Amino acid sequence: MNTRERVTVSVRAIRGAIQVAANTREEVLSGATELVLEVLGRNDVQSEDLISILFTATPDLTAEFPAYAARQLGLTDVPLMCASEIAVPGAMPRTLRLLAHVETTRPRAEIRHVYLRGAAALRTDLPQ
Repeated sequence: MNTRERVTVSVRAIRGAIQVAANTREEVLSGATELVLEVLGRNDVQSEDLISILFTATPDLTAEFPAYAARQLGLTDVPLMCASEIAVPGAMPRTLRLLAHVETTRPRAEIRHVYLRGAAALRTDLPQ
């Protein structure tokens, strides 16, 4: 009989968003870097816990792929994808979003979604 304690690991999704100041390569990369680091840090996620990350950008952000910032952080073996958000009239401009799928022992109630800068207005129900 195996006496080792089994640890239950679940797949969880973590959301995040950040509004950047301008459609420049520097702003997109800086914003995406800040967002990725905050999502990983607040949820105690290591690179080996990542399954994949989907990035989206509002249609007014075209200067760089946000996933490139994750590659610069060393996430070279994690599947990354970028897509454009739908152009909803009146939607918040210059916004990067991510959806990270992770393996974690944290229950769903302990996952910390991250909304930074102006994007904090998108989820006023969450603690910052």
